[in-house]
Amino acid sequence: MRQRFFTLLAILAVSFQCALAQRLNVIFETDMGNDVDDALAIDMLYKYHRSKKIDLMAIMLNKEGQYPPRFIDLLNRWYGCKRIPIGVTTRKKNSTMSHVQNFTEVVCKMKDEKGRTLYKQLPEGSENWQDAVMLHRKLLAKAEDNSVTIISVGFSNNLSALLESQPDGFSPLSGKDLVAKKVDRLVVMAGHMENPNYREFNVHHDVPACQKVYNEWPTPIYTSPFELGEHILYPARSISEDFGWTKHHPIVDAYKCYLPNMEDRPTWDLTAVLYAIDPGQMFSLSPAGHIHVSDLGCTTFKADATGNHYYLYTSPEQKKQILDYFVNMITKKP
Repeated sequence: MRQRFFTLLAILAVSFQCALAQRLNVIFETDMGNDVDDALAIDMLYKYHRSKKIDLMAIMLNKEGQYPPRFIDLLNRWYGCKRIPIGVTTRKKNSTMSHVQNFTEVVCKMKDEKGRTLYKQLPEGSENWQDAVMLHRKLLAKAEDNSVTIISVGFSNNLSALLESQPDGFSPLSGKDLVAKKVDRLVVMAGHMENPNYREFNVHHDVPACQKVYNEWPTPIYTSPFELGEHILYPARSISEDFGWTKHHPIVDAYKCYLPNMEDRPTWDLTAVLYAIDPGQMFSLSPAGHIHVSDLGCTTFKADATGNHYYLYTSPEQKKQILDYFVNMITKKP
């Protein structure tokens, strides 16, 4: 009986190690607050993390502002992921879009019926966010070789600065060499592959940084372009009707703040997350090639068997499959 017990323990230990090995290591780069699709995308990441499908190693802000990191801290707590570190940019000031209401601030300041802060978060003034590039270097240095997927759905300033970073106490490698050694692939939401004259927001907001990433990033880059998410609209009806299992939900509140008229919204950032983690047969992939970023912030693709850039596209059937997946995933109770 004793031998059978230890045999069972050994089997369980091996199974646990195999499960850990199968988890995808993910670092998420976001310009949270500029559009509500970042909030929908991060909901998916928390659920992947809680279900052990991924290890969400960190969430990095590639835009400035007091409330975007506070909002992510709030989400970390609400989803039961309080230990996930938050990195903030110190390299370039990327401001929140001024023509929309800043949902990160609104949700952070929401009160309950008794006038108390609705969602748990750090007290103001006690924040001690980590520098995003230093946090990248720290996490990559500890990771297994070729084991990390970086998903970037905002600006390229953190990634550009990572490439430029020098050896330090975390690693004797330069940033570019550290990325080449530790990162398996970069999945980004950026550009427009159907319209070479389109200045997509994530690109033209910081053209030099985006150019550097596409020109110098040493691992494969998979791009979910503007036109893909533009034609897959998350239904506002779902936000209104499918969250009856909770009285308060920070993503629902963020959506209602950003789109008070409750319009359907393109799923730009969600498509990048889905492809990185659970693509199934829902996407088609371009041949290998090179994506060029012009000085105006426009993107073009040229097929080349020696290139390491790819972009995603979808058929009408795949679009429907992706939308069904999004609604099922996001409306599930964490």
